[in-house]
Amino acid sequence: MPGKLYLVPTPIGNLEDMTFRAIRVLKEADLVLAEDTRTSAPLLKHFGIEKKVFAHHQHNEHQSSNEIVRFLRAGKNIALISDAGTPAISDPGFYLVRQALKNDIEVECLPGATAFVPALVNSGFPTDRFCFEGFLPLKKGRQTRYKQLAEEERTIILYESPHRFLKTLDEMAAYFGSERQVSVSRELTKLFEETVRGTVAEVKLYFETHPIKGEFVICVAGASPKPSPKGKAYIDD
Repeated sequence: MPGKLYLVPTPIGNLEDMTFRAIRVLKEADLVLAEDTRTSAPLLKHFGIEKKVFAHHQHNEHQSSNEIVRFLRAGKNIALISDAGTPAISDPGFYLVRQALKNDIEVECLPGATAFVPALVNSGFPTDRFCFEGFLPLKKGRQTRYKQLAEEERTIILYESPHRFLKTLDEMAAYFGSERQVSVSRELTKLFEETVRGTVAEVKLYFETHPIKGEFVICVAGASPKPSPKGKAYIDD
């Protein structure tokens, strides 16, 4: 019988967010795949998980996935973890899942930590419909994506690194308008967790004089609905 591929979420900061089930699956797996073995080693040691750990990241995932599928077909149960949060959400994992499914291998993703959910709920913006964009393209296609998102009426969720954060706010002011409401969360679940809400201009002003550390989740209020044409019924499909 073929084995099973498990996607196991890990804490995004606070180790208390590791679930009992995640610990059990990692202990029972035949081997563990980690985005960065050096980052995952302290986590595994903390929970007494002693397993063979192999690197599986964006630079080798296409090459290593074939070997991993071979192990799965041979009956091995394999667990995939990322540096933090749920694998395949702005982290490696999607390609391996697709290859496993193509080979009729069962895939199971455990529920657990992911940064955008608490950031979205904390924002106060509508949560019934939202648009998760993750990290925007660094260069090619970035302006095009901004122009598309400027018309998006759902709450928009973006990830950003600290060294690009202020520049991203400048770009948002240019494409969304400096008065668009945003909610920025950083260091989620950690000691210095912080959420700052206000217009793009207000949030930028705040972070120009406050620490820019940790990974950022930016929630952007959706664009206002377009008004109905005069004298015509407006149907929103």
